[in-house]
Amino acid sequence: MTAKVYYNSACPVCRAGIEGQRERMQACGATDVEWIDVHSQPERAAEVGAPLEAIRERLHVKEADGSIGVGVDAFERLWSRTRGQRWLGALARLPGLRQLGQLAYNLFARWLYRRNRAKGRW
Repeated sequence: MTAKVYYNSACPVCRAGIEGQRERMQACGATDVEWIDVHSQPERAAEVGAPLEAIRERLHVKEADGSIGVGVDAFERLWSRTRGQRWLGALARLPGLRQLGQLAYNLFARWLYRRNRAKGRW
């Protein structure tokens, strides 16, 4: 079973976060993930059925069964696969914390997206 992670490397914060997560996952043997940079492969955005700009703004994870997690739900899926971070995945699923996390992530992601656009990163 392979998950696909769709991220935007043109955003320095996003790139650093993904590089760190990828290293943690590889170190614990979680190799069932394909990392897809929509900045260098924008045509791959069609695989999740979302506009390219939506993927530039928020992390997307597509599971082998076709289900898609966005934002905090995407992180929860990655953390749940990563030894040492599974507890974060469990926290992200808790009612209340999940909604609070989604709100915080969405606000930050929107601000970061607008900032990157204003700086001409894409």
